[in-house]
Amino acid sequence: IKLLFFIIIIKILTQLTGPLLVKVTPVVNHSKDGFFMYFAFGSNLLKERLQLKNPSAVFHCVGRIQDYRLNFGLSGDCTDCAWHGGVATIQESEGDEVWGVVWRIDSQNLPSLDRQEQVHEGVYSPLEVKVETKEKPLLCRTYKMNNFRPCSPSPQYKKVVCLGAQQNGLPQNYIQKLLALETNNYSGTSILDQITDIQKLPA
Repeated sequence: IKLLFFIIIIKILTQLTGPLLVKVTPVVNHSKDGFFMYFAFGSNLLKERLQLKNPSAVFHCVGRIQDYRLNFGLSGDCTDCAWHGGVATIQESEGDEVWGVVWRIDSQNLPSLDRQEQVHEGVYSPLEVKVETKEKPLLCRTYKMNNFRPCSPSPQYKKVVCLGAQQNGLPQNYIQKLLALETNNYSGTSILDQITDIQKLPA
């Protein structure tokens, strides 16, 4: 009886106001030209790291997101990751800012970027952020860790983040903050070993 009553109410509302529509805000910044803009703030600051799985990535500009802070950690009950330590994420924090790089990436690489960020495993979730740049604000795709738990990064992860910041000319005071990060002193193998051009980069 309650279900029947509900259906009748919906029909009446539809006749009076038209079909009930739910507005959904898209998370993915797709372009009609076959590419999307991606804001990187962690290991993907470094071109050679990002292009391991997303070869179409091209530098667009440097930018920042306001009212966020950069943190390092792991998701949920996870005790380790391919970087053997905490990895970067963003968290809302009024008055703070996170600097990064806007990359232009072909839409065909969107699935590989999602896999890298372990979206389907629930580690990160994609979101759209407004990135302030020298030219104009840009709406970009980025990723935020779910069930964040603080954890120090490995020296290898820190190195890639700092190299990426230096490579792309992030503000010097921001780079100094990255260089001051404490690590967990891990000394084994990591994804850093896969970046074949790393020897060409500054120490």
